[in-house]
Amino acid sequence: MIPVSWILFLSLSLFSIGIFGVLARRNLLFILISLELMLNAVVILFIAGSRYHSSSIANSDGQIMYLLVLTLAASEIAVGLSLVISMYRQHHHLDIDKLNKLRD
Repeated sequence: MIPVSWILFLSLSLFSIGIFGVLARRNLLFILISLELMLNAVVILFIAGSRYHSSSIANSDGQIMYLLVLTLAASEIAVGLSLVISMYRQHHHLDIDKLNKLRD
């Protein structure tokens, strides 16, 4: 059985990579991918917390939260990708700085 500390380290690493991707990248598509990576790190935490705190196999709160976050992530990526496609068709680039300058 994998220790919970390793799972927490994996989740923290994935979340840190996601935060770095959101802060360092300027491409809107890569920012969406980084947000999905952060959501997957949270899902791993839900499942690890459920496994650590449950006394029986019948307690599946982490798996239920996994399904809820998975549906949230699927809807988020669908809306996000449709917005990215729309922005690319209008402006022919996905650079956040250039899109921010269009507001002025």
